[in-house]
Amino acid sequence: ETYGDLSFTESYQAAALLSQELKAAIYAVARLTASVGIGPNKLIAKIASGLSKPDGLTVVCEEEAESFLAPLPLRAIPGIGPKTEALLARHGFTCVQDMKSLTALQLDELLGKRGVDLYEKVRGRDITPLEEYAEIKSISEQHTFEVDTLDSQQLLRELELLGKGVMDRLQQEGFLSFRTVVLIVRFADFKTTSRAHTMAEPAGDIITLRREILRLLMPFLDRRENPHRQRIRLLGVRVEKLM
Repeated sequence: ETYGDLSFTESYQAAALLSQELKAAIYAVARLTASVGIGPNKLIAKIASGLSKPDGLTVVCEEEAESFLAPLPLRAIPGIGPKTEALLARHGFTCVQDMKSLTALQLDELLGKRGVDLYEKVRGRDITPLEEYAEIKSISEQHTFEVDTLDSQQLLRELELLGKGVMDRLQQEGFLSFRTVVLIVRFADFKTTSRAHTMAEPAGDIITLRREILRLLMPFLDRRENPHRQRIRLLGVRVEKLM
């Protein structure tokens, strides 16, 4: 199993054509079939690929993700094994659509930390980065607040600590710089979103990282990214394009 970033093709149709060529090349060289899933993130692509076995190709556009998942059995979701499936079945949940009736808080109470992850997955959301060859392609730190907050001073203090943690790990791993900064925000209702900025030139200092984080955070403190003034449950900082 492997993943690939086909965003450079700029359309799902072009990605599908390229994937067909790849499947043909694999068969010509190794006489092996391959199933391919194309989607807006790793989660959807993996599930689509599983449904395409042994020699198919399934394309799921971003706007189709939730309807694609809805009728599938819960075991189709990565991370749901026999025990979790049995537990959910005892509560009357057998397909992905069933799970969407539960709030993130209810899933958290039912499954613990895995519940929050499942809340995102049944909605087709996946913000995990694509990593190549198991090389370190990103470094991240995150913090969950004991009490959800929208206090700007508290958020800024925590982001300062997260930024320092990221810089420490960057140095520990032997990297000198980064070009992309990602801010991850999880609201009180467990909705998780991320915003990123890629700089024209690499940087390797805390001042630049602090500036980029602040620029990404500010819209979440007003109506641009937070129109309903929801409190924030989790903050995360990730740097990518490491050098």
